[in-house]
Amino acid sequence: MLWETVRESLQEFLPDSEYSLWIKPLVCQRSNEHTIELAGPDRFFCSWVRDHYLDLISKKILEHTSYSNQTITLTVAQHPALQIECSNSGQLRLPGVHNNQNHIRSLHPGYTFEQFMVGQSNVLARSACQALAKGENTFGNFLFMNSSTGLGKSHLTQAVVHSVMRKSPSTMLHYLTAQQFSAEMVNGIRNKSMDKFSKKFIQNCDMLLVEDIHTLVGKNKTQDELNNVLDYLIKSGRRVILTAAVSPGKLDGLDEDFRSRMTSGLITKIDAPDYATRVNIIRHKTNTNDLVLDETLIDLMAQNLSGDVRKIESAVIGIKAKSILLDTPPDKTMIMDVLREIVGTRAKLDGETIRSFISSQFKVSVDELKSRSRKRSVAFPRQVGMYVTRKYTDQSLADIGALYNRDHSTVLHAIRVITRDMSRKSSVSEQIELLCRLLNKN
Repeated sequence: MLWETVRESLQEFLPDSEYSLWIKPLVCQRSNEHTIELAGPDRFFCSWVRDHYLDLISKKILEHTSYSNQTITLTVAQHPALQIECSNSGQLRLPGVHNNQNHIRSLHPGYTFEQFMVGQSNVLARSACQALAKGENTFGNFLFMNSSTGLGKSHLTQAVVHSVMRKSPSTMLHYLTAQQFSAEMVNGIRNKSMDKFSKKFIQNCDMLLVEDIHTLVGKNKTQDELNNVLDYLIKSGRRVILTAAVSPGKLDGLDEDFRSRMTSGLITKIDAPDYATRVNIIRHKTNTNDLVLDETLIDLMAQNLSGDVRKIESAVIGIKAKSILLDTPPDKTMIMDVLREIVGTRAKLDGETIRSFISSQFKVSVDELKSRSRKRSVAFPRQVGMYVTRKYTDQSLADIGALYNRDHSTVLHAIRVITRDMSRKSSVSEQIELLCRLLNKN
């Protein structure tokens, strides 16, 4: 019979869950050269099949008959005998909702796109993650993010998971660490169930997110297996996100083929947040924790907290706890006490130290900085030195001027010039930011 042949063809074409739920219950009531009448158990069932499968059924019928003008009709059966397939929980599965469970490690509820502060250091990574979460191909289907600890790569990765599971819950998504992937593979080998393992990460995977790839150094078998998985997923257009502490080129101890695979997509590094981004993060964290700080105190925190963003969260929590305990609003003394616990006690900077630092960075001698020279190669470093000294010390304008054989009005002019150039020229802003980071580090 024609319908039986067409149904067998559909069974080979469709996933088992869809075939069992939406094709198998259909019964052929009448079939001739003009009409094929199919019956379903109820009006909703027939409407769904008409909207989602009628074109496919028509195509398959044309493949098995010479009648090109046949009309397919769907009616409700008088005595339906609906055979449905249910999940383990007894819940009906609609097309596209798969029986396999997503493999997702525990998620931080606050690691969402809405809670992620964007700055120059992470804007590309955030944009690429958002595009992948939406299924867009703007940045390709493969992303490799690297950064040192605490700069947001896990936040962004989990933000993708949150977004996908909220907007497209039927997506077959696997999110795990490289160590967890390795452990599952070892269990698969021990239990002789590698076919199940491969099916899970290849056939039953629309999106794969693996963190901490650098932990696979020396694990050649795991590298080979993950490389095979990535090869299939990337070539078939599935979405993949990998993270590591360093870029692929610096992952010593990895198989060359595996390393090459990781460079086949977009590679982006998340740098430490700049001053402006730190200010935004601090404002956001204080608002979230119902902590009121004025701009002077926020600036104080932003100047002293660099690198790992978790330090900022720790500082905000510590300041709030201390404020509640002492029943007094936060002030400079309280904030510095908390910061000392987090970043330690720094050697106190003075004008001479900063002048020597500027001299070494710009390859200009101290004598030249103190000279009357107005050459750009000398005047600019001198102005930077005055600006940074004012920024990091309590020295007066006159004292700073004395370091460079200038009066206080020259120092004030230098500070205004550098402040203006930082707002107008990104190159100057980036250069000052880099110098401040190096100064803090040293």
